[in-house]
Formats: sequence, structure tokens, C-alpha cells
Amino acid sequence: MNIRKLQRGLSYRGRVAAVRQTSHVFEASDYFFVLSFALSKARRGSGYFNVVTKAAVLYIQKHFAGDSGVTAKGAFSAARRTKHIPTRLMALNILYVLVALGQARILRAGEHRNCSSRFASQNRSPALKRFTRRFAEAAPRAPTSRESAQRRAWASAR
Repeated sequence: MNIRKLQRGLSYRGRVAAVRQTSHVFEASDYFFVLSFALSKARRGSGYFNVVTKAAVLYIQKHFAGDSGVTAKGAFSAARRTKHIPTRLMALNILYVLVALGQARILRAGEHRNCSSRFASQNRSPALKRFTRRFAEAAPRAPTSRESAQRRAWASAR
């Protein structure tokens, strides 16, 4: 992480009101900066910050596009073999970034509705389109399920 890149051009992207905390998301050239503050009266004024790479946000965005009920635990387990998400807290912050960008929303549902938040992904935000093009050119693309089905159908027709 380059601290000069992080502080250069930091722009506010949105606010996320979760169950126990409020997070504010800022965007830099290659990173998102997430500031989280506690909502409880006993811990008022306390908070922390996390830095999330755009590559990690893009990975989760592509992996869970259109899915409903995505949790931080699910995002962490899906990316456990990549270097994008080292902890569950980082996965949660990635989901907060997606909510702040308007690509996901928090659903207050489930048996632990007071303790956890669930996310439903929506369409891609214009804020990541430029980065998406640059990332897609650099990394090889895996075939989609539609392409895989077409290949299987073509192979069985032979």
C-alpha cells in the first residue's frame, strides 16, 4: 500500500448505517478508505479505519453479482485462496464499500438480524467502470457459466 496514493485525491463516496456502527467510505486511486464509528452511547466517538483495495472490491463484485443474502462470512470463504481478503473484517468492509457505492443494500433479515447484515448485490457502479476495464485487461478472464454450458453442449453434439 502506498500512503501517498491513498491520500492523493481522496473523495467521499457514501455513508453506510449498519446495526452497530456507521461507516463512511472514501475513494482514492487504487484504494477505498473505510471509517467506522460505533453507535452505542457507551462507546460514542470510538471508531477505526480500514483500507480496502479496489481489486478486492472488484473480485467480490464479480463473484457475487446478482446474488442475494451475501454475508461477510460467505465472501471471506469464497476468497480464501486469493490474497484479496485476509480476514472476515476485511470482507465486511468490502461489503460496506459496495453498499456505499450503491451496488448492494443491507437486508435486515435472518435469524441473527440484530448481529449480522446481509447484502444483495445490484448492478455495477460507474465509479468502478474505469478500474474494471484496467483490471480486466491485466487479468485473464474465467469462462462464465453460460460459456461453459455452451462448450459442454458443443462437445456433446460432436
